[in-house]
Amino acid sequence: QVQLVESGGGLVQAGGSLRLSCAATGSIFSIGAMGWHRQAPGKQRELVADITSGGNTKYGDSVKGRFTISRDNAKNTTYLQMNSLKPEDTSVYYCNATIVMRVSFTRMDYWGQGTQVTVSS
Repeated sequence: QVQLVESGGGLVQAGGSLRLSCAATGSIFSIGAMGWHRQAPGKQRELVADITSGGNTKYGDSVKGRFTISRDNAKNTTYLQMNSLKPEDTSVYYCNATIVMRVSFTRMDYWGQGTQVTVSS
């Protein structure tokens, strides 16, 4: 069973920093793109950042210049470094990854359970 385990969420003041981690575990053959989305209550889920297996990155307009996504393939982990946080960044952050399963070689998208990030003014 493949799972994405998130950590690093919490409460910070505006202007502060936080780093989220997401580790994939289970019957994994390989991992393609990994990324982060966020969804606040009553709002649609939006892309925060995405990184391909080759290291190409993409960011949502609202976080460009402030957030940085990275990955450690040896640890099957992606990180989201969040700097200059604003109250508008308050949301539940969800990790996702495209994973090829062992044995079956089935390619599927997986999502973490989400971690709360709250930024106070």
